[in-house]
Amino acid sequence: MHDIRAIRENPAAFDAAMARRGVEAPSGEILQIDEARRSHIHAAETAQADQNRASKEVGAAKAKGDEAEFERLRGLVAEKKAEVAAMQAEAKKLDGQLTELLMGLPNLAYDDTPDGADEDDNVEIHRWGTPRTFDFTPKEHYDIEGVKPGMDFEVAAKLSGARFVVMSGAVARIHRALAQFMLNTHIDENGLTETWTPVLVRPEMMFGTGQLPKFGEDSYETTNGWWLVPTAEVTLTNIVNGLTVEESYLPRRYVAHTQCFRSEAGSAGKDTAGMLRQHQFEKVEMVSVTHPDKSREELDRMTGCAQGILEKLGLPYRTVVLCTGDMGFGARRTHDIEVWLPGQDKYREISSVSVCGDFQARRMNARFKSKDGGKPQFLHTLNGSGLAVGRCLIAVLENGQQADGSVALPEVLHPYLGGNTSLGADGELR
Repeated sequence: MHDIRAIRENPAAFDAAMARRGVEAPSGEILQIDEARRSHIHAAETAQADQNRASKEVGAAKAKGDEAEFERLRGLVAEKKAEVAAMQAEAKKLDGQLTELLMGLPNLAYDDTPDGADEDDNVEIHRWGTPRTFDFTPKEHYDIEGVKPGMDFEVAAKLSGARFVVMSGAVARIHRALAQFMLNTHIDENGLTETWTPVLVRPEMMFGTGQLPKFGEDSYETTNGWWLVPTAEVTLTNIVNGLTVEESYLPRRYVAHTQCFRSEAGSAGKDTAGMLRQHQFEKVEMVSVTHPDKSREELDRMTGCAQGILEKLGLPYRTVVLCTGDMGFGARRTHDIEVWLPGQDKYREISSVSVCGDFQARRMNARFKSKDGGKPQFLHTLNGSGLAVGRCLIAVLENGQQADGSVALPEVLHPYLGGNTSLGADGELR
């Protein structure tokens, strides 16, 4: 959501900011609806005042025995009551139109977010590690000999259709170990609070974080109106939905490991092989709720948390700032972290860390009371993957693969794997 007062005060600046997000001058329609809405509210208030005044005079006319004046005033009360109801109904209708229009507009980008049309205009800001040089042609994860026994796409297709996987044995254990390693690192070293949340949410929660109304086709709705979360961002951020907290409550830093569900609408034919793009997957998600003065700083801190996981795993990566044309709907600035996948010979996204400013807070009506007093202010929210577990598994398998079909596993995972250090070519841990 956007601040209607700011749009009224400087519509040209709002249109210029929207142009950076590829939206053409919406302020005219917004202000037209807003003016009509305010006019009907004013008319309702005026009619209400007339009704109240006439109501008081009815009794006086009755007491004087002035029957004609009594009947005139009683008719006026009924007329104004109907007028109030009509004006209020129209104002409510216009308010709904205004809300729907504002909810469909993307967030305003920060000034330091690069302009651009698509991923080709993203800007690299950091790179870590050197991709390994192989003395054989590296394979994609699903073709590695030791991985094949524990990664079954045919059974998954029988059970559920395309874009699912059944993991078993050592591969399933490595996948679980990665999630546990991520959680423990974020809790013990990064100061995040472990949180367990539902994966079914009410539609209001999806509205709060911006998945609805515009992107409903990207998620799954149940027959009773619940939605399966596309990420724990939805539940973690909405913890403050409707709340006004004390400033001392801030910052709040959450982490959760959940199943996530996405329809992958619009991605037909894209990344169909392997488990890079699935309808059901796991993520360790980070969410921060901060004071407005601290959110930009928090973006860098959260980015560092995600990068640190990859560094501990010894996985080469690069970090890019997304341009305005590639950035998500609710973000003001986004850092994408891309891990090196030797099987594809390219960097692929494994984490997206975004600062949303007060965009989600306005949709959720989430505020804080300043310790210095004054009117409550909107909070700032941030979210980021820390990391996508399945994609991290892909990176570990591909970067650690050996010529004989085995996989050398990162040292930090050994304690989670019973001291085993590798995945054998036969699919067993060793």
